[in-house]
Amino acid sequence: MSEDSSMISPEELDFIRQRALRRFDSIVPTAGREGNEIASDIFKGRTLAIYTSGGDSQGMNSAVRSITRMAIYCGCKVYLIYEGYEGMIEGGDFIKEATWNTVSDIIQQGGTIIGSARSSEFRTREGRLKAATNLINRGIGRLVCIGGDGSLTGANTFRLEWTDLVQELVRTERVTAALAKKIPYIQIVGLVGSIDNDFCGTDMTIGTDSALQRIISSIDAVVATAQSHQRAFVIEVMGRHCGYLALVAALASEADFCFIPEWPAPENWRDVLCDKLSQMRSEGQRLNIIIVAEGAIDRDGKPITAEDVKTAVKNKLKYDTRVTILGHVQRGGAPSAFDRLLGCRMGAEAVFALMEMTEESEPCVISIDGNVMVRVPLLKCVERTQMVQKAMADKDWTTAVMLRGRSFQRNLETYKLLTKMRTVEKDNLSEGHKFNVAVINVGAPAGGMNAAVRSYVRMALYHQCTVYGIEDSFEGLANGLFKKFKWSDVTNWAMYGGSFLGTQKSLPTAETMPKIAEELKKHNIQALLLVGGFEAYHSTILLAENREKYPEFCIPMCVIPCTISNNVPGTMVSLGSDTAINEICQMIDKIKQSATGTKRRVFIVETMGGYCGYLATVSALSSGADNAYIFEEPFTVQDLSDDVDVILSKMEVGAKRYLVVRNEWADKNLTTDFVQNLFNSEGKKQFTTRVNVLGHVQQGGSPTPFDRNMGTKLAARALEFLLIQLKENLTGDNKVIAKSPHTATLLGLKGRKVVFTPVQDLKRETDFEHRLPTEQWWLGLRPLLRVLARHRSTVESSAVLESVEEESADDTHMF
Repeated sequence: MSEDSSMISPEELDFIRQRALRRFDSIVPTAGREGNEIASDIFKGRTLAIYTSGGDSQGMNSAVRSITRMAIYCGCKVYLIYEGYEGMIEGGDFIKEATWNTVSDIIQQGGTIIGSARSSEFRTREGRLKAATNLINRGIGRLVCIGGDGSLTGANTFRLEWTDLVQELVRTERVTAALAKKIPYIQIVGLVGSIDNDFCGTDMTIGTDSALQRIISSIDAVVATAQSHQRAFVIEVMGRHCGYLALVAALASEADFCFIPEWPAPENWRDVLCDKLSQMRSEGQRLNIIIVAEGAIDRDGKPITAEDVKTAVKNKLKYDTRVTILGHVQRGGAPSAFDRLLGCRMGAEAVFALMEMTEESEPCVISIDGNVMVRVPLLKCVERTQMVQKAMADKDWTTAVMLRGRSFQRNLETYKLLTKMRTVEKDNLSEGHKFNVAVINVGAPAGGMNAAVRSYVRMALYHQCTVYGIEDSFEGLANGLFKKFKWSDVTNWAMYGGSFLGTQKSLPTAETMPKIAEELKKHNIQALLLVGGFEAYHSTILLAENREKYPEFCIPMCVIPCTISNNVPGTMVSLGSDTAINEICQMIDKIKQSATGTKRRVFIVETMGGYCGYLATVSALSSGADNAYIFEEPFTVQDLSDDVDVILSKMEVGAKRYLVVRNEWADKNLTTDFVQNLFNSEGKKQFTTRVNVLGHVQQGGSPTPFDRNMGTKLAARALEFLLIQLKENLTGDNKVIAKSPHTATLLGLKGRKVVFTPVQDLKRETDFEHRLPTEQWWLGLRPLLRVLARHRSTVESSAVLESVEEESADDTHMF
């Protein structure tokens, strides 16, 4: 979304932010450990209600919990409406006031604890009259609707009719004039809960990431058995009107073919499919995976079912072909860490958005753009979503894909390129040049490394490059461990964790640099991609700073940050951190469950991350932990003693468990064992304390769809950027001489854009002693963590106001 076409000017937006900051500073003292008494009831006396409607999705409970607790913290009365619009119509026990404990221990649960239903009665005027009566009688004039476009459209219709409905209710004496006067209008804020990711105006809807994890987990399991028996599997996923799940699952699982509604197969799709599968078998591949969205069609609009695909393959190729329909398993299970965090952030923002609305305010949807919370007009989002359906009904496929957004387009383009079997002479960026490019992994292993290498290799081959993989980091580079890649060499790499190239935490040294330069010259390497953590970033700086001494380093270089610690400057999210956080959350879920039915117990969970507290903070917020101790927010023995008081006060009112996440290097003296001993001592036998050091399991496991997709897209983007720089720095005698700082860059997500930043510029933003960026966005989540865990803190709105027509200035999104 382009910031140039925003609904309000940057000056106006800055004025609004400064006004909000002054307002919050005057009402709520700055958060911290100075002992401030926090005046939290900034919206005291106001009332809101929450309901979930339509299909359920994982992460809805996280949003319900966040909205409820943030609103209570701000002094609001909160109602939960059970069974969606049906409960709003029925009233009675279907609309209950919520307390803080009503939403305890639900963040890790799938579905929605308040129920969801599709209501035909709400579509009638009488149904909406009943719903209005129940809301007026309880003084509810603000609603948070968590659902899809149908639910949100119904909410807006209700809002537009409100005045007329109230007049009729007063006229027919179903409510008193006095009660009606208290609710002259209603306001709506929407959160989109849908596994299909079919709503325009947000990069991701609540539940999509969890559904992708169910799908990818199932496909990974299928791959093992398919390879054993040389089978073809046709897997049907949800997506009646939107192919996002099928497309991204195909991208993340390296599927051989996918069928989606927005990109219909040609009329002769059977021949095209079978030719592709046959060619891949001739290349030595033992299995084939075909993904079919339930709404898949051909270009004439005829449905393509999983059984149709199976029949085509069996009849023409005689392959042993099986069908797996995943069905509602995609909606089930615990939500992913991403959906939990998304629910927390969107829920908190929804409260601020709702309370800041006036009678003239239009309903808005809380969305995510890049990594930024944004408020977009509900009606424009719904209108654009409906335009997609119209384009598809008109068989205008190009427009349908365009309306889905640039992220969808990028996913589709990348998928098409990566699934080709042969390179082509036309439409490539090399323009006839035969460049030699290389890729190296540097630092600790992390999920997504292999996906990035696979994508880079295949994109390079597509663009007529010779591509080398360098084994065992800089030690391997100095020793000449180069592997020339073919297309099939990286088949099925994306699904595996670790690093197939091998990776080490080594930096180029004065002793190894001459050997590195010699090997780069020997293999005529003209561009280099480094996939890794802080060491990869630091290494690129060292190579760039030694270009005058070693001409072989005068080549375009790019770093893709890949580390579970997320401690590399120049990006908000590093490849691999999502996989690690999901591993941590799964283990914390089990730890919490182990305490069920036991006596009062405190758990201290130690995470990795070095000095960076990202893993500890985000996993604590995503798992519903009570606190997180990190290096960036110093703490003392007195703070720990104060936390014991918090633990005891919680347990006095019924809590049986308290959970703290501690970063491994949070404090060299206040170690995990020290914290345990202090808790045991100060707790005076009111509870027992257990320690869980999670260790290297955080680096393992299969990469999440998020990391596979992000690695794939970032590597493709990096290759394109390097090729452009190669052509720009090509001399007349066909040599590459790249000396500009802009030819040694780091590719990262900054706010709402993916950008290339010169690594030498990033030095000013780096604490090399502690291997940390000097500015870290996620520290802004700390107040939210403490509020939702009932600690004192201050939270401010972080959303940007914008129009749904806007698009990011860079077309590479993470989703």
